Amino acid sequence: LPMIAWWLAIIGALNWLLVGLGSAMGGANWNVVRIIFGAWPGLENLVYILVGLSGLWLLWNELMGSKKK
Repeated sequence: LPMIAWWLAIIGALNWLLVGLGSAMGGANWNVVRIIFGAWPGLENLVYILVGLSGLWLLWNELMGSKKK
């Protein structure tokens, strides 16, 4: 589970990087999740939810790990 959460958070971060760069470079839509799963809005939303939950899980583990030290 930690490795899956880590990869999903990285994928989400890279997607947001591309969204920001695309917007800054003339308003292009470089949202890779939407490009891949745009035909299936439910699946697209599921990807966003899993990325968000992964980020929260990683944050929780980091905070709980730092309290133990």
